[in-house]
Amino acid sequence: MAERDAAVVHLDLREGYRFVVDMGGDQALTMDEPPPLGEGAGPNASAVLGAAVGNCLSASLVYCLRRAHLEVESLETEVVVTPVRDERGRLRIGSIKVRLHPVVAGAAVGRVGRCVELFEDFCVVTESVRHGIAVDVAVDATVDGATEPGATEPGATEPGATTSSTAEGTLATDHDDGSSSHDE
Repeated sequence: MAERDAAVVHLDLREGYRFVVDMGGDQALTMDEPPPLGEGAGPNASAVLGAAVGNCLSASLVYCLRRAHLEVESLETEVVVTPVRDERGRLRIGSIKVRLHPVVAGAAVGRVGRCVELFEDFCVVTESVRHGIAVDVAVDATVDGATEPGATEPGATEPGATTSSTAEGTLATDHDDGSSSHDE
């Protein structure tokens, strides 16, 4: 079975905390932080993560029901993304609760039940989030008008450190000189 191609997403800062997100294709998504930080001109990252989880679960359930030769008349999905503060007082996503409400025409209860047992396991996004996703971050900063001691030359690009994090909360930063630092 062939693997899917990597999804490439480009974000462009417009003003404040408003970004235009290009996911390929003809449509762009505007994302923004809610007030008072942003203007709420679009969903924030937590809402988009909730939408991704909800959409993936919804599509997986519809796929299973249709493969079982069941007619899906409608499906409404509600996702609640609940923020919490960690031990350092920083906001994190504490939970994502998803409720799916399918309406299936003339369904045999057994076939619907079988899909309910199976569909979550085929949801790429939900299962990835549940098990933690390694996130590699690199920052290649261009500094204009640098005046701080040790800052790069104005307009120069500083190769960024690569930061990796996992669901366990370990953070490792690999520096250009080969050294490494870790936060637990």
